[in-house]
Amino acid sequence: MIELLRSKKFEIYKIQPKTTLTFSEMMECYRKVLMTFVFAVGPLQLFSYPIIEWVGIRTSLPLPSASEVFWQLVVYFVVEDYANYWLHRMLHHYKWGYDKIHSVHHEYVAPISFAAPYAHWAEIIILGLASFLGPLLVPCHMFTFLLWFVLRQIEAIETHSGYEFPWSPSKYIPFYGGAIYHDYHHFVGESCHSNFASVFTYCDYIYGTDKGFRYQKEVFEKRREKLRMEEKVNGSAPLFKSE
Repeated sequence: MIELLRSKKFEIYKIQPKTTLTFSEMMECYRKVLMTFVFAVGPLQLFSYPIIEWVGIRTSLPLPSASEVFWQLVVYFVVEDYANYWLHRMLHHYKWGYDKIHSVHHEYVAPISFAAPYAHWAEIIILGLASFLGPLLVPCHMFTFLLWFVLRQIEAIETHSGYEFPWSPSKYIPFYGGAIYHDYHHFVGESCHSNFASVFTYCDYIYGTDKGFRYQKEVFEKRREKLRMEEKVNGSAPLFKSE
């Protein structure tokens, strides 16, 4: 909605303001995502139910305490982030994996929230394994299980929003990547060797795969306020651009 409004109030927070999509392009993205959910995600959820019972995810009362839910969610985010990092990196490392599978998700150089689940059905299954790994290692109540996937989707939507607001989670959660972090990954595309992690930044830092992003951020962070001031006169300017 913000993207379609083209509001100057929000435009200054858009990471790649020169790249915009029309309403029809957004609806086409939404249509393809819906098809993927109907023919890939839906059947996967049906077939995974016996596995959910087998790993020990319970549905009976009582409900888990708030502290139990909190710490299980922390574990799930950390485990998923680590597993997703290596699976995502693998899809970039092997040309076949990128060309045949991951390139679909990278069709959007400047991502939008609709594009968060926009991917090849095989990628949804591959990266879905990372999301399921936490509950597999630390079984929980169905309430926590569903909450985990809701929060993970909200995080993915925020990460692909294409906007960095003053209230973005990256400003308050330590080691959280956020929209600007993942936007750089989409901006570089196939040749990107940086920012593979899905949620946090620690894996990229530890394994040295955030150097390109850190360099670009250091350079353009100095120009950001200047660019946003110039936007009022000359129009929006991107945070990332090829030199």
